[in-house]
Amino acid sequence: MRIILSIFAIIIISCTQATINNNKDDFQPNDISKNYNAVEVGLDVLFQEKINIINRKKIGLVTNHSGVDKYGKPNYLKFIDQKNIDLKIIFSPEHGLFGEGAAGQKLEYSQIENMPKIVSLYGKNKKPNLKDLEEIDLIIYDVQDVGARFYTYITTLGYIMEAAAKTNIKVVILDRPNPINGNVIEGPVLNIQNQSFVGNYPIPIRYGLTIGELAKMIIGEKWINSFPDLIVIPAKNWSRKMWYDETGLNWTKPSPNIPNINTALIYPGLCLLEATNINEGRGTKKPFKRFGAPWINNRALATKLNEKNLPGVEFKAVTYIPTDIDGVAMNPKYKNQICNGVEIIVKDRNRYQSVKTGIAIISQIASDYPNLFEISEKRMKKLWGINDLSIFKNINNNAIDRSSIKDFLALSKKYYIYD
Repeated sequence: MRIILSIFAIIIISCTQATINNNKDDFQPNDISKNYNAVEVGLDVLFQEKINIINRKKIGLVTNHSGVDKYGKPNYLKFIDQKNIDLKIIFSPEHGLFGEGAAGQKLEYSQIENMPKIVSLYGKNKKPNLKDLEEIDLIIYDVQDVGARFYTYITTLGYIMEAAAKTNIKVVILDRPNPINGNVIEGPVLNIQNQSFVGNYPIPIRYGLTIGELAKMIIGEKWINSFPDLIVIPAKNWSRKMWYDETGLNWTKPSPNIPNINTALIYPGLCLLEATNINEGRGTKKPFKRFGAPWINNRALATKLNEKNLPGVEFKAVTYIPTDIDGVAMNPKYKNQICNGVEIIVKDRNRYQSVKTGIAIISQIASDYPNLFEISEKRMKKLWGINDLSIFKNINNNAIDRSSIKDFLALSKKYYIYD
């Protein structure tokens, strides 16, 4: 008998509602038969080798649409199908369980037939209610990260671990690859006085760890107030030098505006534009790959950026119109206006420096348009991580102090799981 899961998400935006359908019988496995050395994520390893960890347990699952096995099957379906496992509750981070929410969109869920209770951690509350943990033996965290400090999934990770510690619940991290590899670190280490939901730990913007390694570091360095018992189930066959498209795994966009690995690479630098009055490509099919404003001379700007000879990248003048895109972009900057912009074309990803590129873009626009360009210092300090914002105002100084990065690298190596 076919089991149909009709899933209704109440999206709290201007009192509107959206309905999302998820049919269990519609699942079609990915064909990975030719990828003999394909990476196996922690979810695969759990069910193949570590099933005893979850047998006869009452489980709380922290996940979203990115929590799939190597065949593309959602983790919650695997738990529901498994005998001797009681999936009690699902917690979803920003963007929702199904990736249906745009950035900043608040979500809440009604009760769904044949599904456990679903609780949004980006709705009324960003931290789990301790009452929701009363019947739980184990919390499993399985979310694909993007490798950038601003990504709110890692803040949710810390909140979950604190709540688990307070209720004496063990946490299991099902590890996944860092999609933009684990060898590169960029950007300043966050000063804790600038701590926020988009920057919760003293780590660089691009921090070069997997979610499992970061969880170990958060506990080991005491970056949260309470520390649970932690188990990390590593991915198999992944190494630090690997990009996601070298894993043999199909790409599942971790959030609506990260549609591919190229965008994930550009994101750590271009997300800094969110603290400015420059459209960062939201409201288009190429978020973070392009940027602009109605008052920019895009050809002149592209020429100046190309003259900088930034490593691994070229710039091309483009014109575009940002619009609302359901579940992807709400009220983007310069909505329905013609933006004169520039597109980022990564020519060599191994040389490309995302944060350095972002700084060069912002400082050039600030220099060319001093009366039109605006920057929110409060917002930028949260994203940049430190109070000194002079680097964005000096067109001839794009050098980042690397002493804190070197210290972080030395410290983080203690928590490496992979070569």
